[in-house]
Amino acid sequence: MDASDAMKRSRREFLQTSGAVVATMALAGVPLAARAAAGAAGRGMKIGIIGSGRIGGTLGGLWVKAGHEVLFSARNLDEVKKLVAGLGPRARAGTPREAAVFGEVILISVPYGALPQLGRDLAGDLRGKVVLDTCNPVPRRDGDVAVAALAKGAGVASAELLPGVRLVRAFNTVGASALRSEAHRAGDRVAVPLAGDDALALQIAARLVEEAGFEPVVVGPLVRAKEFDPGTAVFGKALPARELRRALGLGS
Repeated sequence: MDASDAMKRSRREFLQTSGAVVATMALAGVPLAARAAAGAAGRGMKIGIIGSGRIGGTLGGLWVKAGHEVLFSARNLDEVKKLVAGLGPRARAGTPREAAVFGEVILISVPYGALPQLGRDLAGDLRGKVVLDTCNPVPRRDGDVAVAALAKGAGVASAELLPGVRLVRAFNTVGASALRSEAHRAGDRVAVPLAGDDALALQIAARLVEEAGFEPVVVGPLVRAKEFDPGTAVFGKALPARELRRALGLGS
């Protein structure tokens, strides 16, 4: 299968999956839906990065190169400013709250133990927005919140910790070194599994996966994100799409 065939297949699978959750779009406000649809149609978007470390910083840089405006944030603004300095005028630095306000789409990449407080602090700013959640629960680092998240599945748990957002579980299985080295590689691209309950959010996430240089594989609703949580057979592996689909029982 060549790259063109793989992309067509990925889009067909997305459309089939999104049809099952499209009813959730009716809950979205018209202005947000209109902006997000315009973004999915091809214009540059405003993306807020909350947690601009190895994962968030790498993905944000890839999206700047793809033509998006990105506001990077982290606790240490000095480090973020160094990152932004090399990315040109579409990149800027700010606080997590500024990133949440700025972005039409938000990427959150922080230790899982930080999610409860972040959800409380930024609830009003994040409500109704498309949020890509990369955060992995690690019990030895994050404590009881991670134990609970792994038991129920991180996708479901994150949605409870970030109420009111249009959550997509994304970019949690591929390590930072692979994100840097494998983006836009020739031949079969590395696959990024996605799970979410909102069809439009999944469409936008799939577009951003493609523009970062990877192939989106929509697994299903948030409850299925548990299938690519830490500890699963596909976690931490940079697999091409056909291998990821096979491993997750989605066909070859």
